[in-house]
Amino acid sequence: MKIWTRRAAAVMIAAVLALTASACAPGGSGAGENFLRVGTTSLVDSLNPFVSDSDYSSVLYQYVYPHLTEYDENLEIVPSFAESWESSEDGKTWTFTTVADQQWSDGKPLTARDVAFTANMIVEHQAGPTGILAGWVAHLQTAEAIDDTTVVFHYESPVANVLTQVQALHILPEHIWAPLAQGDGSEITTFDNAAPIVSGGPFIMEKYEKDQLMMFSGNENWYGTKPKIDGFGFQFFANDDAMVSALKSGQVDMIGQMTPPTAVQTLKDAGMTVETGPSVTIKNVIINTNPDKPEHRELLVPEVRQALEYAIDRSEIVDQTYLGHAAPGGALLSPATGFANESISGLPFDIAAANSILDGLGYARGADGIRVADGVPMKYELVFPTEESGSGDRAFQTMQRGWEEIGVLVEQRKMDPDAAWDAITAPDNQYLEYDIAMWNWTPPVEPDFILSTLTCGSWGNNSDSGYCNPRYDELYAAQAIELDEAKRRAIIDEMQQIIFDDRPYIVYVNPQVIEAHSPQWTGFVLSPLVGSINNLSTQTLTSVERVAS
Repeated sequence: MKIWTRRAAAVMIAAVLALTASACAPGGSGAGENFLRVGTTSLVDSLNPFVSDSDYSSVLYQYVYPHLTEYDENLEIVPSFAESWESSEDGKTWTFTTVADQQWSDGKPLTARDVAFTANMIVEHQAGPTGILAGWVAHLQTAEAIDDTTVVFHYESPVANVLTQVQALHILPEHIWAPLAQGDGSEITTFDNAAPIVSGGPFIMEKYEKDQLMMFSGNENWYGTKPKIDGFGFQFFANDDAMVSALKSGQVDMIGQMTPPTAVQTLKDAGMTVETGPSVTIKNVIINTNPDKPEHRELLVPEVRQALEYAIDRSEIVDQTYLGHAAPGGALLSPATGFANESISGLPFDIAAANSILDGLGYARGADGIRVADGVPMKYELVFPTEESGSGDRAFQTMQRGWEEIGVLVEQRKMDPDAAWDAITAPDNQYLEYDIAMWNWTPPVEPDFILSTLTCGSWGNNSDSGYCNPRYDELYAAQAIELDEAKRRAIIDEMQQIIFDDRPYIVYVNPQVIEAHSPQWTGFVLSPLVGSINNLSTQTLTSVERVAS
């Protein structure tokens, strides 16, 4: 989920000016015209990879930390810090050969030993402080550095997605993190990892002002393709309108995947280059399915959740909220992942069917038209993180009208994302207090991560629904070690069908990636994961350049 906090527009405008001035200042992190200024409304929630949960935190790690593999423009896995690899016949041993004679940005050696250290640290503390990244070392027993350029991963069983797992495994500098991993590892999550971050990627994060700006310079020690720019910066905006205005006025050069559909034509009219494409993002209604929740237990009845879906007019949301830059949702996995269960489509908008279901359950309407379940009106608060504002507001209004037609009153409760997460998991990760929420997932292309968020074991980490189904968990474990691609896909299809039928999530749309940039820049490589500047690949920020005049 994207985590960010709203700030006053005036603060953001001041920060834009600060970013522009820094980019042009002699000796600053930027280098005048060869510094790319990027606007976004998606904030960085932490600089510590074991704490953060936001999209742009992951983008940060993609560009400052090495990864054994990455994706190319065709979403194929290609070498990065690992020049080559091989697997044993039984699939339980993977050997990676890394780039030789490399250094971290502080001059310390960058070797295969850093890879082994990072993987072993996560494995050792996965029940505690490293749990948020434990999925990237699933089934790993140990990592062994044979020498400075050879690391061997030993798995307890064959793993279906090793190369995509290690694409997401941030290789951390052992000399920085080893002291934090002593004992119970509690210091791992309290470490600020403040700027300048010791880097092994193409850029060094030099400056960070929370919720305002983040600036990067090139890393001379980077082992890969040298960037054509001297540096780049993120400018964080309070709202879409301010971000779009900054691009049109030339205060920023590019705005990322949070570009609103309503701005597309205006940006084109202003001469900006607008690019769209399929996205792995799902926009979803979340229903608390924890069987121990004490109130509004009617939401635990599958037919009630089915009725709520029948009352969602996806076509109106696609046409009026997204102006066609989305498709109706249904399956847990977006078609852009290549793993969507194609037999699943969302229920049609059918108020009569929804009313019939609720009538059949005996939930009669009161004098005010609101149905009553077990003596309590079907009135709910919907937890709504402010990062969903804009298109999310309009989508909610469509849903709210539909739900009112079936005798269900839902009121929007807006709060910043941190507060929203606390409300969903309260108290103490027990998922007992909330009823309904709206949010989104922008998961990796490889489906293992988002599948994991609905397991019983994800409570207290990435679960936002309180969902727990032992059969689903069995299938999740099975898909992770199934090496036959067709059989794995069949398992994943079954998992998606379970989620669709149980409805801890109602996926209402699959939005497109929309981003825009000044025609003075070229070389952007669009991705289904948060656009060109993403956590799949270093390609955009190593290939982007100013158009020759």
